[in-house]
Amino acid sequence: MTHAGGKYEDFEELREQAVALRREGLSRRQIRDRLLVDNNDILNRLLEGEPAPEWTKRPNAKDDLRAKARELRLQGMTYDAIQVELGCSKSSISLWVRDLPKPVRSRTAIEQARLAGRMRWDHELAVRDAERQQTRAAAKADVGTMTDRELFFAGVALYWAEGCKDKSYSRRETVTFINSDPDVIEVYVAWLDLLGVEREHLRYRVMIHESADVEAAERYWTELVQIDIHALQKTTLKKHNPKTVRKNVGDNYRGCLVVRVSRSADLYRRIEGWWCGISSQAKLRLR
Repeated sequence: MTHAGGKYEDFEELREQAVALRREGLSRRQIRDRLLVDNNDILNRLLEGEPAPEWTKRPNAKDDLRAKARELRLQGMTYDAIQVELGCSKSSISLWVRDLPKPVRSRTAIEQARLAGRMRWDHELAVRDAERQQTRAAAKADVGTMTDRELFFAGVALYWAEGCKDKSYSRRETVTFINSDPDVIEVYVAWLDLLGVEREHLRYRVMIHESADVEAAERYWTELVQIDIHALQKTTLKKHNPKTVRKNVGDNYRGCLVVRVSRSADLYRRIEGWWCGISSQAKLRLR
């Protein structure tokens, strides 16, 4: 081996020596010092294709992460997506996968930003929904077992808020209740049972837009109040206006159920009196 002007003249001879030393188990530093090679690029060429001895390999806790990062990169994932998946820094990811081809972008930068924002918002909504469900569950537990008296007051307030009421200019005095919420309907029917109203005195009718699935709605309401579908009175169809943008559409739209108590003038007067009693007592608390 000869050196001329700091250059390595006989490269092949030098490579044979470097390979032999490598196969004897020497490290790069040992080979460099033995052959007096002070140029890392030359050393890399001399040892090209020769694996490092096992004793020089140190265990790396991030080896598994590196392998997974490379796998995800080959699947076309971005640095941001890999970071979310593995929880490691983008600088480490860049170091591990920089030799791999960049994924083909299927979205513009604006679209990608919107997607990232939507993903963050979806996460925020999920957190809020979990908090909402937890609050609802705790509040439901606060109610406990409802007594007849508690149901009585709840039913009176519910009817006076949602039921049909008599007007000075239109004396009807009939107990008629209309609502689209199945839970509200069940509470109302339970209240009528508490008052001793016989089921045969109840008349049911569906009100729904003509563009909806009328038959499905009729089946739904009859199953809810446990009556035969033939017991329903003729359904009232609301005329569809294509210019109106309605929100109550889709499979969950079932219109409203009308529940009327036949020959109910006396019951209506009692409901009116009960409400007057409740409102009078509430007013006393304000004094």
